Amino acid sequence: MPEYNFVLQVFDLASGGATIDAALVPPFQPTVLSIVDQVNQFKTFLAPKPATAEWQSSDTLFAIWIGINDVGNSFPWTNISQPEFYGVLMERLATQLEELYDVGGRSFLFLTVPPTDRSPLFLQQGQGVVSRLTPLIADYNRKLSQTAHNFKANHSDIDTMTVFDTQPIFNTLLDNARTLGFVNETGFCEAYQNGTPEPTTQIAPCAPVSSYL
Repeated sequence: MPEYNFVLQVFDLASGGATIDAALVPPFQPTVLSIVDQVNQFKTFLAPKPATAEWQSSDTLFAIWIGINDVGNSFPWTNISQPEFYGVLMERLATQLEELYDVGGRSFLFLTVPPTDRSPLFLQQGQGVVSRLTPLIADYNRKLSQTAHNFKANHSDIDTMTVFDTQPIFNTLLDNARTLGFVNETGFCEAYQNGTPEPTTQIAPCAPVSSYL
């Protein structure tokens, strides 16, 4: 039987442009909160289980989508080996998982880095850049999956550890953009970069924001 009058409580601590640790990969603005900062916020305001958030380990999912900016921001760096650096990032991410585990986190969902090599930011830099970035995204995602696997293996009481691969759905959308009603899947309008008040907003000379994938 379906359950009616069901309330799903969600707390969103995400910060646009976040990286795992600002000390390792600085975000585009110093005010952006990293995963380290977000975990500290959770520990301060939600881990004590206030009356407005009486969560339990058995009914709470920690969803984490991180890596787009870690990969993208560190991509042009020439003083590191990106694959080796991703290992450093994963070690730092694992410490944050431990922090969440210590306050009761037992179910986790990770989302992988989508095909940002198909985004306007990198397409406009040429095929050489895209060809270098594509395998780096794959390497980061492999390391993320392995980190999640290792964490679960080291904690026998983890209820759920899921890594959702975002690549297939994003590639499907990009491959079928025109069929789905999008007009421009390879470009962008700078006027829309910080969002728009409505999904049909148009700021000349750009096309309506809804036409961009």
